[in-house]
Amino acid sequence: MRNVMNKISLIFIGVVAGVMVSLNFSAIANKEIKEESVVHTLPIEELRTFSQVFGRIKSDYVEPVEDKKLITEAINGMLVGLDPHSAFLDSEEYKELQIGTQGEFGGLGIQVTMEDGLVKVISPIEDTPAYRAGIKTGDLIMKIDDTAVKGMTLNDAIKRMRGKPDTSIALTVIREGEAEPLVFTLVRAIIKIESVKSKLVEPGYGYIRITQFQERTGEALAEAIAKLYKTSKVPMKGLVLDLRNDPGGLLNSAVAVSAAFLPKNSLIVYTEGRTSDAKMQLRANPEYYLRNTGRDFLENLPLSIKTIPMVTLVNGGSASASEIVAGALQDYKRSVIMGSQTFGKGSVQTILPLTNNTAIKLTTARYYTPNGQSIQAKGITPDILDEETDNNSRLLREIDLNRHLDNGHEEEAKQKEAAKASKKSKKEADKKAKKHELMEFGSEDDQLLVKAIDHLKTMTEKPKQKTANLTKD
Repeated sequence: MRNVMNKISLIFIGVVAGVMVSLNFSAIANKEIKEESVVHTLPIEELRTFSQVFGRIKSDYVEPVEDKKLITEAINGMLVGLDPHSAFLDSEEYKELQIGTQGEFGGLGIQVTMEDGLVKVISPIEDTPAYRAGIKTGDLIMKIDDTAVKGMTLNDAIKRMRGKPDTSIALTVIREGEAEPLVFTLVRAIIKIESVKSKLVEPGYGYIRITQFQERTGEALAEAIAKLYKTSKVPMKGLVLDLRNDPGGLLNSAVAVSAAFLPKNSLIVYTEGRTSDAKMQLRANPEYYLRNTGRDFLENLPLSIKTIPMVTLVNGGSASASEIVAGALQDYKRSVIMGSQTFGKGSVQTILPLTNNTAIKLTTARYYTPNGQSIQAKGITPDILDEETDNNSRLLREIDLNRHLDNGHEEEAKQKEAAKASKKSKKEADKKAKKHELMEFGSEDDQLLVKAIDHLKTMTEKPKQKTANLTKD
């Protein structure tokens, strides 16, 4: 069991390299780089070119540059050039990674990547300064305070956006559809994310929202389910699981959430990569989701939680761990998936510690749903597509990111064509959804939740109606 969990602890499934803006990292891995894995024949000519460039910079650059800076930047470029999710973590970033899954961190609360020299917003995290200020997916940050972003590396921009809590920062952004740049003043904060939120929509119908997959998400989910069952004055008839705008997080937490609703030993997700550690099958058993030898927090769940009708809500902000859960529930036909196409983050990142308390975050595998579907650059397609009521319709997905990893199963051209069609339909949906822009997920104005509850009622009430008619006849 411990061997299995040791493997799982290696997996990092956050959304983008730029997630460090909010100092929120999605997993920690303690894996030593094996010496034999780095012994390869080195390209002599390319190394000679590197040496020449290094020498020219040292001798001819307008200002003196330290060797350490040049080498660090070369390492950065080597990893960033692979895909949007591989990165070098300096000692400060690595330290933040190791505490970032606790659900409390400092920053603005935005996930970002780099595009055409500007910082592009993947998603503002719910209940954070960026979210409350009105930063949106697809916004291009062109200035941080009075400094232009053009020419900065992503890490440089991230460090400028960090700062002490209660200090102000101005972000100038370019937004599609706006004639002039927009300026947002944000106040940095210590951000506490409530991973699981729940409520009883009406007697017999529960609502659970997962905002992010953290260390205690599985336990919090179990507590939320128990509370819903206890609060409802009638037997539970249906449940809505809301994964909209959930960027992902810890893999074992995604397995725990899936295991709460699926039969024991069900295959939740499997990964494929080049190394033996990158090939795993994760199932709905405690050994795959408990991070220690503690009590199984799912063992006392109400039996009917495995069978009551479910609707799972997703959108373009549902990524990584969210897609694992949605994919598993969909493949087993355990839940109806409703909403819009998900982000398409189907690659696995492993944290490999180096010397001097630094590390690299390296893409090591793709993950697949139980039926063998690769989510990478594609995402999960809902059973009931409903983009019109998506209050945060996404124009940006994994396939839109520069150097994204391909799907592994399908031709890139087909993926891009599908993404183009989706983007066009989303633009049309955005126009219709403007009145919902300030809507809070799970609120009375949440039209997709209303549709989900209505759908659950048709699932639970139709059999009764049919029986009544047969009796009457």
